[in-house]
Amino acid sequence: MGAEGEWRKISALIGALVVLQVQAFPTPADDNADGGELREDIPEINRGLTHLFEGDIAGDPSRNAILDESRRWKFPIPYILTDSLDLNAKGVILQAFEEYRLRSCVDFKPYDGEKSYISFTKLSGCWSYVGDDKTGQNVSIGARCDTKAIVEHELLHALGFYHEQSRSDRDDYVKIWWDQIEEGKEHNFNKYEDDFITDLNTPYDYESIMHYRPLSFNKNESVPTITTTIPYFNDVIGQRLDFSSVDVTRLNRMYDCANTHTLLDQCSFELINICGMIQNEEDDTDWVQTVSSADVTDHTLTGRCRDSGYFMSLDTRSGAEGTSGILESRILYPIREQQCLHFFYKMTGTAGDKLVTWVRTDDGTGTVRSVRKIDTITGDGDESWKIASVTLRVREKFRYLFQGIRGSNSSSGSILIDDITLTETICPNAVWQIQNFTGVLATTPVGSALRSRCFHSLEGYSFGISVYPNGREAAYDDYVGVALHLCSGENDAVLEWPVKNRQVTMVTVDQEPDVRHRMSSTRSFTTDDSLQWQRPTPASGATWDKSCLCYRSNDYGWSTFISQRHLQRRSFLKNNDLIITADFNDLTNLIKSEVPVKPTHV
Repeated sequence: MGAEGEWRKISALIGALVVLQVQAFPTPADDNADGGELREDIPEINRGLTHLFEGDIAGDPSRNAILDESRRWKFPIPYILTDSLDLNAKGVILQAFEEYRLRSCVDFKPYDGEKSYISFTKLSGCWSYVGDDKTGQNVSIGARCDTKAIVEHELLHALGFYHEQSRSDRDDYVKIWWDQIEEGKEHNFNKYEDDFITDLNTPYDYESIMHYRPLSFNKNESVPTITTTIPYFNDVIGQRLDFSSVDVTRLNRMYDCANTHTLLDQCSFELINICGMIQNEEDDTDWVQTVSSADVTDHTLTGRCRDSGYFMSLDTRSGAEGTSGILESRILYPIREQQCLHFFYKMTGTAGDKLVTWVRTDDGTGTVRSVRKIDTITGDGDESWKIASVTLRVREKFRYLFQGIRGSNSSSGSILIDDITLTETICPNAVWQIQNFTGVLATTPVGSALRSRCFHSLEGYSFGISVYPNGREAAYDDYVGVALHLCSGENDAVLEWPVKNRQVTMVTVDQEPDVRHRMSSTRSFTTDDSLQWQRPTPASGATWDKSCLCYRSNDYGWSTFISQRHLQRRSFLKNNDLIITADFNDLTNLIKSEVPVKPTHV
């Protein structure tokens, strides 16, 4: 096949991708924070910058922390958040730090006079140096670079990594269309031999957060410069969700990470040791490791394997009312003062059974025996898997406990738990699980919203989530729109209005059971002093909502939060449920965050 014929074949294969990528994104307006999934990527943001190579790498191209161990960082890495940064950028930088801590041994600390440090600053574009230059260095998070994924990408450069398509074996996996590259930008597609960079014995990764998108540095906006040899992956390369599994593997291999900083425990009950959990011999009944069946499927492998996967089950069909069984974790050793326990549960049979969460802590003598009740869930007759997020506040060694209780003599089912994750992080302000989402897609008109109940931020502000399954407007009917609105509430008289300098962070959750390998879609914006963020009353344009018996402000968020096509990938719709989390956090303390650099003495 000649070059022209090959080009026609590739063009046909990626036609749908091109239409998607060149679709004009919604510009920030009265009700849009930014372009969401269609917002510009790093090469578009950095277009016109001439001091960078590979699109977003500054400094000497020969520096390489992957092979040159002297250029690797010591942890924690000191950092400065300069006051040139947008407030939203400061917030997403801290979000990115938490992702590194969750998935690796990489850690960060505020700068305190160290010789090596990273100064996050707002210059032109998004870019970084490669490796530790031992003298302090900038990472630029410029205009339109303020997403968690872009910060993660630039920090991987700082930690020593190049782009995925720079690998020596890249031509086996992607094709570079040299005649479609903008003149003078060909160097951005250089590849390096394995005596310069190493793949750390990992496969080529189409999902890497370090991969270019197909339309990077193109001279024709509708024609790609890079395509994949397996056509399916044309719509995968260049993802800006989160680290891929291979990204995490490489990072941990390069820095010899044995543990992460904030993951305390997780369990999907797939192994016979059930993650070291124990049961009390004096219980009325026992939790049983149960294999998935046609009647009751587990949560871990739902949609992947039939009649496979395990969960823990407590039978409530017999015994007296109040009969219970306790499942208790191994002893855990926290570092922070607050933890978040996520798990999935299901209650079958009649309503009334209870699932109680407890913690057992050190009694002061070194023995873990003091108990404290944390949360109680009562079955409501809905036999679907549900997510729970429970805040723990434990400072000493502890165990967490699940107590299943038979609610009445008419109980006729079981209590099931699966996919537990315990992290030393703050639980989201809001968790909303929308069941039968494909059914919702099929029946909801364009421009129509589903609205959650009202949640509360840590400060007491009341807010709700709006989801537009088929888009907020006809031009984007193949996208899911997500927005936030304020709700009037009992705290409004004492709260600050307008509610400015708060960062709203919305997440569509990838329900992958291993939290280290989740690739959720996360977007953030920061509130200001506009009318949108005044107290929700008729005077500020809020409308009365009968469902919450409150005044509700206008929606503000993203018309193109995530495409319906991407929702079908990974585990966004496990059990056909869409899970969205939201946070509404005060960033006022970050307005003035810059500290002066101290002179170093050799």
